[in-house]
Amino acid sequence: MNGKTIVSLLVVTLIAASFLGCGYALVGRSSNLPEDVRSIYVETLRNQTGRSQVDQIVTRALVQEFVSRQRFQVVGNLAEADAILSGTILSYRVSPVAFLEGRARQYQVQIGAKMEFKRTGSDEVIWRQDNYLFRETYEAEISETAFFSREDEKLEDTAERFAETVVIDLLEGF
Repeated sequence: MNGKTIVSLLVVTLIAASFLGCGYALVGRSSNLPEDVRSIYVETLRNQTGRSQVDQIVTRALVQEFVSRQRFQVVGNLAEADAILSGTILSYRVSPVAFLEGRARQYQVQIGAKMEFKRTGSDEVIWRQDNYLFRETYEAEISETAFFSREDEKLEDTAERFAETVVIDLLEGF
């Protein structure tokens, strides 16, 4: 090898080595959770709102998000779990946000929650977020009956996004 090739190889090696220690990782693959946490129990969230079923819809979305990531086993029995995810839905609101000719044309679904992830059998909190706030905006339908069916649909969408963000935050520590 000539001198120019050796210098080029050395530069490439140094650049590659510098990336090894800088903390880059594939999104969704890293985790700040202890390695011994392999099974999770997702407790049905408490509902402090006037909206029925919001707790069940969000809990179902959280379970589905953990299952889709395939990193943890979601268990149906607390005794089988290494950790538990619990929380409270603190607020649920649907508000008009845009109007046309005196009628609401867009609505916003908003969910606020408090979440906690801790080891089972102890009071060790691994992760906590006391102020989650999520919003989903959607176009209103003309008829009043369509409004309510769109609200239910948008609650499902908001719950999915909420769950995705909670799990990312929990796993990656943002």
